[in-house]
Amino acid sequence: MEEIDSRAPAWQNFQYDTVYFGGGTPSLLPVADIEKILSKLHQYFTISPDAEITLEANPDDLSLEKLNNLKSLGINRLSIGIQSFFDEDLQKLNRSHNGKQATQVIENAHQAGFDNITIDLIYGIPGLSDEKFLSNIQKVLDFQIPHVSAYALTVELQTALAWQISKQKFPPVSEDQVARQFYLLRDTLLDNGFDHYEISNFAKPSFISRHNSHYWQNIPYLGLGPAAHSYNGKERCWNIANNAHYIKNLKSGNYFEKEILTPQDIFNEYLMTGLRTSRGVNLDDIARLGGEFSGYLQKQSRIYIENQQLILEDGFLKPHPAHWFVIEGIISDLFLVASN
Repeated sequence: MEEIDSRAPAWQNFQYDTVYFGGGTPSLLPVADIEKILSKLHQYFTISPDAEITLEANPDDLSLEKLNNLKSLGINRLSIGIQSFFDEDLQKLNRSHNGKQATQVIENAHQAGFDNITIDLIYGIPGLSDEKFLSNIQKVLDFQIPHVSAYALTVELQTALAWQISKQKFPPVSEDQVARQFYLLRDTLLDNGFDHYEISNFAKPSFISRHNSHYWQNIPYLGLGPAAHSYNGKERCWNIANNAHYIKNLKSGNYFEKEILTPQDIFNEYLMTGLRTSRGVNLDDIARLGGEFSGYLQKQSRIYIENQQLILEDGFLKPHPAHWFVIEGIISDLFLVASN
């Protein structure tokens, strides 16, 4: 609440059409606390009547009663960290819920009147066969989930899963498996009416995440709370991540750091976000940064256009659908790096 009071004067000139409770486990918050936060936001900021208001949630945090209460507050979109509907996968991922709870939370959400639901799925899990992964995707279709965020598993060092793989308790995940399951997901969802609008995100028409799309389109956003990031079009700031230090520094105002973005920073970030989407990057936006950026991008992207890894279409540079899986490597090669 104190940060909202502190940041409001500099951010009241924007109109907001999305509010997102995320970054951790906001579903653990009591409904009364979420109500207080929303009330405070409405006190200071102009929030559109049709704003998308999303709550990230773990499946085991949402009872039917809590879902009904959240709905009554104006929460109209849920982002649920399902990951998998199989117990053995969830145990490998060290998740606190099980497959039955994953199924139950979706049923409860529908019963509470939520139709704008996104779930997370993980592919490339050790031992996850293509058949099992297709079963996870079929659950999405059976439950008529309109939005899916899907990510390849990253095995972090010094975790239980990394230790189990090193001891050959689970097989290592091959790059072929990860790529194959990515395209299984993509092909199946596209065949069932989804748009693949960002490298990790799929949506039925009219269910694209408004909030995340703002990030990818370089639209300013205000982040509140520990580790939150904000961007106003010219500078980026990020809050202290440590909860105790964040709270301690709130009163002094020294709870965040910031940097002023150079035109080169803006160019690289625009490529990083825009080329992850089916929309791509608008070459007119690049030109507005300066002719040197347009010339550089035209030269640097030529080989990828010739190889049909990128498409130049109607003034937009965008990824070719067949090369989504390697787009991040292409993006990094397009970055403008200052010479020493």
